[in-house]
Amino acid sequence: MIHASAIVHPGAKLGENVSIGPYSIIGEHVEIGDNTRIGPHVVVEGRTKIGCDNEIFQFCSIGAAPQDKKYDEEPTLLEIGDRNTIREFCSFNVGTSQDAGVTRIGSDNWIMAYVHVAHDCHVGDHTIFANNATLAGHVHVGDWAILGGFTGVHQFVRVGAHSFCGVGTVLLQDLPPYVTVAGNPAKPHGINSEGLRRRGYAADGIAAIKRAYRALYRAGLSLDEARARVGEIAAEHPEVAPFAEFIAASERGIVR
Repeated sequence: MIHASAIVHPGAKLGENVSIGPYSIIGEHVEIGDNTRIGPHVVVEGRTKIGCDNEIFQFCSIGAAPQDKKYDEEPTLLEIGDRNTIREFCSFNVGTSQDAGVTRIGSDNWIMAYVHVAHDCHVGDHTIFANNATLAGHVHVGDWAILGGFTGVHQFVRVGAHSFCGVGTVLLQDLPPYVTVAGNPAKPHGINSEGLRRRGYAADGIAAIKRAYRALYRAGLSLDEARARVGEIAAEHPEVAPFAEFIAASERGIVR
């Protein structure tokens, strides 16, 4: 399962049925889980742990040093979960000691070509990153979020679960769960109702989320007033709780 032209360090740990394509390089501190396929011309280096049943296509750079001038070769990590599809020319960096020291990507993500995930980012499960989506350092992305092509996310921004970014979106502030945005800078355009229906949200739950969205974005309330109103809706509808908790905890400010 390892091509003759691939270079695999003797210290690397490979699970069962791992496939390494031609001219790929696997570093000393790399761990790769069962049934993961590494395409040709892929470099996996650093202290990188990759789970099971992933497919990493050609020309990816996985686990390289972060693009951070403060990095001093400290032994930081990159962790990738299971069943991810990672397409051509993606680059994922290890973390830094300025944060928790780990860049983490969850499971069941669909990551298209030329995506960059910088140091100390945390990506959840079931996300979709279209071509050229880019995360600066310390970004957190929630489960089921969708980033359209050429989306750029500023460092330390949080992207809420089930949110949706249109093509060419530039996120400079936190994006609450469920919200659809587009533009440079990003502007809100309703909630991701179709995505919520596909994931089994009931009609009354989606309606409550829409009420919370209107309170925040359409009612002409101040941010403090909107937070209070959203909290009241969340007390009656648990589906709104992640929305209320997110906007209450935001440090960068939210897209508004």
